[in-house]
Amino acid sequence: MPTATRDDRAIKTDVEEELDWTPEVDAAGVGVAVEDGTVTLSGEIDTMAERIAARRAALRVRGVRALVDDMVIHPRAAWPVTETDIAKQVDRALRAAINVPDAVKAQIRDHTVTLVGEVDWEYQRVAARRAAEYLRGVVRVENQITLRSRPSAHDTEKRIRDALTRNALLDAQTIHVSVEGSNVVLTGVVHSWAEKSQAGYAAWSSPHVMDVDNRISVEPLQ
Repeated sequence: MPTATRDDRAIKTDVEEELDWTPEVDAAGVGVAVEDGTVTLSGEIDTMAERIAARRAALRVRGVRALVDDMVIHPRAAWPVTETDIAKQVDRALRAAINVPDAVKAQIRDHTVTLVGEVDWEYQRVAARRAAEYLRGVVRVENQITLRSRPSAHDTEKRIRDALTRNALLDAQTIHVSVEGSNVVLTGVVHSWAEKSQAGYAAWSSPHVMDVDNRISVEPLQ
């Protein structure tokens, strides 16, 4: 088993400081461990919103290659709302979101929200998840929304490559795009999680894509 390096210790310190710098997170309740650039967050937190904020804070830190979320949501007080209350809140939130189609429905069990339905775009799936995950009493969101079938196109790979080239955050020469039908696989190397996410967004924006397998590796600059 590899031993912790100085870089890992530096990353751990930076993640801890970034968590402490994030107002939505009670950093005292979150444990941080780092091995070969992979950050593991553990401990008990109060809400789903805090969990999301902690994840994003860790991924903002330079040098982080991957993230393992071992945090557990355990409110300090009794559940403030019932599952019936959660169902009503989720229904209102989904209906109020202009980028979430009416076809999206929610099922609630054990304070977990399961989203189902069929939509046209990945951004609509993401919007539905975001509408639900910040609601009081929600501990997890399972996104089972599917995309409607769409035709493939002969120029999908070229159009995705062009989108990567236009993106100011990306070096498109380090990213490889493979297309089979309406499925896309991204490989290559970038230097941050922000770059990896941007590449994924670019591929999902194609009107001829139903699945994106983002295998891009994050190799931080030394």
